[in-house]
Amino acid sequence: MPIKPLFSHGSLPGYRLFFCVLAASALMFVDHRFTRMEDVRAQMTMVVAPIQWVVSVPSDLLNWGALALSDQQALVDENRRLREQILTLSHRGQRMANLTAENAELRDLLKAAERRQIPYITAELLSLDNDPFSHQMVVDRGHRNGAYVGQPVIDASGLVGQVTAVSAYSSRVLLLADASHALPVQVNRNGLRFIVQGAGRYGSVNVLHVPDTADIREGDLLTTSGLAGRFPPGYPVARVTEVYHDPGQPFARVTAEPTAQLQRARHFLLLFPPPREEVDDSIWDESMAISAKAMHAAQRLAPVEPPDAEEDR
Repeated sequence: MPIKPLFSHGSLPGYRLFFCVLAASALMFVDHRFTRMEDVRAQMTMVVAPIQWVVSVPSDLLNWGALALSDQQALVDENRRLREQILTLSHRGQRMANLTAENAELRDLLKAAERRQIPYITAELLSLDNDPFSHQMVVDRGHRNGAYVGQPVIDASGLVGQVTAVSAYSSRVLLLADASHALPVQVNRNGLRFIVQGAGRYGSVNVLHVPDTADIREGDLLTTSGLAGRFPPGYPVARVTEVYHDPGQPFARVTAEPTAQLQRARHFLLLFPPPREEVDDSIWDESMAISAKAMHAAQRLAPVEPPDAEEDR
């Protein structure tokens, strides 16, 4: 016999629908008002995780099949491009090593705090959110791997977003392009600080509250400023694509393009920045040391009046 549908035209279809609506409303209210539902959601995600892995198997098989059936010329061209990319990255790495050594020497001369290496773990994409009004994804790392809520996520090109929910074997990441995501950034060229908010599109973000007279140009690189302690400083976020000055308005309209490959990347890094208290202490010690050196230098360079001038006064 066929399975009887839940909302069939029977004697009491209205009561069944009312009961389902009431149960759904109660669950949404409990989830919104009580934090214990986060643990329940995390446990339910553990049940869904194997299904997500199974769903991703066809895509992995298609990628493997496409690689196996690709012709030799395509592989040769891809190999050549990868070799050129390795050569370019090697050249950048050599320059970076030189700049890192120079920076370490300058910080040692100023007795500034040494910057720490940020540990990380790798993660791979499991699934993307199908909601057109939400930009989220699920990666294959959970709290058993050390992932936590608020953890920064990057790819090979820049900042991707942050972790918003964690289960045992997977984590949900809110992408930089989501309209509910915002973070503090600074212009890499001059250090001006602003707020970047997602525009609901993968290829664009908005720079908020930019004064009309601010020194910001097309092509400027926006990096994380490190304020609020959530994202470590220095990671690329977006590049300015348009600066529109509206006459008579106090603020300019600035848009930027994320540097991360939000629609194409499959492999990511989950960062473990130092605790906020340690960052604040190191920044305070560093700023106090630099201020003391500046005051000492100013006192040495200040002109000293002769005693006769003081007696004449």
